[in-house]
Amino acid sequence: MAGKGIKSLSEALRGLSLGAQPCRTRPARKAAMGCTRTMATAVEGKPSNITRSVSEVYTPLTTVPVTIHAFPTLEPRSLEAWSTKHLYLPLRRDILHLAVVYEGDKTRQGTASSKTRWEVSGSHRKMRPQKGMGMARIGTRQSPLMRHGGKVFGPKPRDFSTKLNRKVYDLAWRTALSYRYRRGELIVTEDGLDLPLPDEFLYAASKGVLGREIEDGFVSRYLAELLAGLKWGKEHGRTTFITGDRRPNLFTGLEAGGENGRALELDDVDVKDLLETGRIVIERSALREMIKMHSSDLVQRVQVPGLRTKPQLGTAIVQ
Repeated sequence: MAGKGIKSLSEALRGLSLGAQPCRTRPARKAAMGCTRTMATAVEGKPSNITRSVSEVYTPLTTVPVTIHAFPTLEPRSLEAWSTKHLYLPLRRDILHLAVVYEGDKTRQGTASSKTRWEVSGSHRKMRPQKGMGMARIGTRQSPLMRHGGKVFGPKPRDFSTKLNRKVYDLAWRTALSYRYRRGELIVTEDGLDLPLPDEFLYAASKGVLGREIEDGFVSRYLAELLAGLKWGKEHGRTTFITGDRRPNLFTGLEAGGENGRALELDDVDVKDLLETGRIVIERSALREMIKMHSSDLVQRVQVPGLRTKPQLGTAIVQ
C-alpha cells in the first residue's frame, strides 16, 4: 500500500509540473490537449497579419519635379526631374552658418594700416635734454606720446580669410537651394531671362528721342509694376534674379529700383545671396551650372564597381 501511495503521489506532482509549463514548452500531445486559440487571437479561423512582410523593399525618394516657367507670364513650359541630392537636402543650419561666415571672412579687405614710430617722417634726434628743463623726459617727435607720433600696436594689413572644406561648402550651396525649393521659393525659368519692354518704348529708345534718365526711370517703374503684379516686390520680400550673364533691361531696372529686388550674374552669387531675399528666380542653364560647380562631395575619386555614381542633372519628363 505504501508503494502505491508513493507512486500515485509522484504521478500527481508530475502532472502539476506539466500543467504549470507554458503551451510552447509542453510536449506536443499535452499541448494539443491543453492549449487552444482564443477569440482574441483568431478571427473567423484566419491567422492575424499585423506586421508588414520583410520581403518588401523600401525605395526612398530619388528625384523631385522642377517646373520650367516662362518669364514674366510664369506659364509652365516643361517638367524636369532633379536628384534629391541636388534640390531636396535636409536643412542644416550649422553648415549654412559655416558657409556664410567663411564668405564674410573672405571678403574682408584687411587694408587698415598705421605707422609705427619708425615709419613717421621727421628727424629722430632727441627733442630736449634729459635733465635741466623742468619738464618730463622725452625722446624723438615720433614717440607715441607725442601728437602726430607713431601708433603702438596699430593695425597692419592682414588676411582675414578662414578655411572651410570644399565639400562642406558645396553641400551648403545645395542645402540653400533645397531650402528654397522646399518652401516653394525657387522659380526656374527658361534661358534668356530678361525684362520684356513695350515695343513703343524700344522704338523711341532706338531713335534717341528719350534721354538716359527718362529711359532708366521708365524701366524701373515698369519693372516695379510687373513685380507688384506677381507679388514679388518689396511688399512680399523682394526677389533675387540670377542669370548666366548681364541682361541690360533687367539689370538696369533693378539697379534703379533696388527696393524691389536685385539681379546677379552667376559668378557673383554666394550662399548668403540665396538666403537673403524672399525668393530666387534663376535660369535653367544657370541652375545647372551652379549645381555642376558645387557637387564635389558627390564625386567618387576612386571608381568602385557597384557604388553609386554622381547623380545626373535635370532630365526632362514633360516638354
